[in-house]
Amino acid sequence: MNQKLKEKILESLSSVLPVAGIVLALSVLLVPLDVGNVMIFLVSTVMLIVGMGMFQLGAETAMNPLGEGIGGELSKSGKTAVIIFISFVMGVLITIAEPDLQVLSNQVPSVPNSVLIWTVAVGVGLFLAVAVMRVVLKVNLSVLLMIFYAILLILSFFVPKDFLAVAFDSGGVTTGPMTVPFIMAMGIGLSAMRGDKDASSDSFGLVALSSIGPILAVMVLGCFYAPKETADMTTEIASVATMRDVIEIFVIELPHYAKEVLISLLPIAGVYVIFQLARRKYQKRQRMRIAMGFLYTYVGLVLFLCGVNVGFAPIGTMLGSEIAGSGMEWIMIPIGMIMGYFIVKAEPAIQVLNHQVQSVTKGTVSGKTMNHCLSIGVAISIGLSVLRILTGLPIQWIIIPGYIIALVMSRFVPKIFVGIAFDSGGVASGPMTSTFLLPFCIGACGALGGNLMTDAFGVVALVALTPLIAIQIMGLRYRFRMSRQMRAVRPDIMLPEDSDVIVEFTEE
Repeated sequence: MNQKLKEKILESLSSVLPVAGIVLALSVLLVPLDVGNVMIFLVSTVMLIVGMGMFQLGAETAMNPLGEGIGGELSKSGKTAVIIFISFVMGVLITIAEPDLQVLSNQVPSVPNSVLIWTVAVGVGLFLAVAVMRVVLKVNLSVLLMIFYAILLILSFFVPKDFLAVAFDSGGVTTGPMTVPFIMAMGIGLSAMRGDKDASSDSFGLVALSSIGPILAVMVLGCFYAPKETADMTTEIASVATMRDVIEIFVIELPHYAKEVLISLLPIAGVYVIFQLARRKYQKRQRMRIAMGFLYTYVGLVLFLCGVNVGFAPIGTMLGSEIAGSGMEWIMIPIGMIMGYFIVKAEPAIQVLNHQVQSVTKGTVSGKTMNHCLSIGVAISIGLSVLRILTGLPIQWIIIPGYIIALVMSRFVPKIFVGIAFDSGGVASGPMTSTFLLPFCIGACGALGGNLMTDAFGVVALVALTPLIAIQIMGLRYRFRMSRQMRAVRPDIMLPEDSDVIVEFTEE
């Protein structure tokens, strides 16, 4: 086995095992599962581990160099119209190819899938163009975030309440395993061509701004399409009697996901071919590595999505429904928080983000610290999501104060942490959230007789929100620590409010 692939699989193994352990413990203590269902879940877990390991290797060898290459060429072109057009087109193509978006589009029956998908894609394309121009023109990220989120929060009061949670969820599902590696690498490529002291800080933030576009676009759409009913999202685990039955289930489902992922990858592969023919940027060895990266990404995502949807999503719905209907519904809050704490470690895009953060910050911000902060943030968000299901608490009561806190903090945190924090919110709400935690909440909401559109939906939005605050708290902590160390060495040094002391001090 490829040594690098082995390392990636071992990393995913350590991430997924806690989640599987929690599910199995609940199946013994609270929601008994028959042996057949347990076998389906275990096979799904193996596919998840292998698939995520292959995806991570593929993203590292294909999506990252492609994104950096295109970002660098855009930066060198110097033509504003070309930069905006290419960024918009790439944002649209990559979003249409995002598997997570298909999950959400199937939940809004009163809006045709194609209408919702294209609305979200146009929103991402527009704001990816804005994000790219921000890097080129060196515009402060915090200022842009405050302006756009102010518009977003004001508009939220005019959107039908049955559509509001879906709008906020759309911002999370568009930053999934396909878009995040490419967009983040594109930001690094753009900033690398500048070479100034703020380049590292500006390499982050593209995902953050790209997440705003679909929320605003879907809010506007919601003023014209108000959902009247909810699609039946309940999923059942197939009845099995033998191991042969278990294998047959996955054999039947694999072609569907193979086709879905192929459609997802084709637009990005097309961009690569066109870019290579136009610029001749990659040599033969690099082309072979990128081709193998696409292959790893394809096979990994097929295994990952098949494992998640066949085993994890049905188990999530069953657990949520059974626990909520057991008369001990309040125990769902700590259970949800425990699952949220560990499940974010299984998000493929999180590993991509951690690697790039460690690279840009010269190891000052470790992947372990990032994982810990994100886990705490997501745990709180799942607890709040379950609380909303139990009490019917409107999502605005959490979303609006949460974003206000995050935006105010962005004025006091080192710029690099602002970009990291808002990017983290997008990548935390990946496929594991939409295929396990969302079904868990849907199952619980259905068992309690709640409104799925207003109560169950919104979990992706809250998962995307809390890391914004958690990572910025980490940024404040690092600013304080580095300021104290600098004063101990050079008492005469005054730390500017907007400096990236973390990176600069480490390099010295």
